Amino acid sequence: MPLHRWVWADAQRRARKLLRFAETEADGGRHLSRAAELTRDASLRRLYLRHAEDEMRHAELFRRRGRELLASRGRVFEANWLAPGERGLDDLEVGSESDESLLAFLHLSEKAAAGRFAVYRDVLGGDPQTRAMFARILEDEEFHMSYTRKQLARLAPRRQGLRLWTARAARLWRTYLRVATALAAVLGTLMLALQYFLLLPPFALLAKRAARREPEGFSRARAAPPLKSQY
Repeated sequence: MPLHRWVWADAQRRARKLLRFAETEADGGRHLSRAAELTRDASLRRLYLRHAEDEMRHAELFRRRGRELLASRGRVFEANWLAPGERGLDDLEVGSESDESLLAFLHLSEKAAAGRFAVYRDVLGGDPQTRAMFARILEDEEFHMSYTRKQLARLAPRRQGLRLWTARAARLWRTYLRVATALAAVLGTLMLALQYFLLLPPFALLAKRAARREPEGFSRARAAPPLKSQY
């Protein structure tokens, strides 16, 4: 909790996080709209569409509040870091998932999001507007958790536990890959920095010493070989 208080204490950092949340929510809304197109279950289609509308509304709430916070700090809004590529539903391939696996994944995602949003709401005592926004979004998240669990139980009454376990393992694997990629990037940057500061200076020194031994000016051309042989 103290770490979250520190993260959300700065208004500019808070605004950037809200704008990132807006992009993620909008991406999730697009994935859910695609899921509604693909499913053959009429009930799920209606629920997916409602879920998608909620995600797009959340994106607008996050975006609006983030811009308000940036404007209050006297900064110019720049969207260059809100580029495509933000994760939506953890880069889930909706077209390759069944309704059961998608519901399991959505349930776990919404549960994790609700837990984080509840923490953010609790630490934002100094920003009642943002706190009220998170409280409003949490009401939708509770509905999302409820409907995904009920629909999963309807479609897979005997396999719902297995579906949830598989979805949880997939989320853990994606998290591992993201951490490993970030760690590899940090280690690669560190190794390049070490090479630059430790290996390049000796080579540069040797190059300077070799340059001092070279005579100044143009070098005398070699004498032409005698023309007594074809060689």
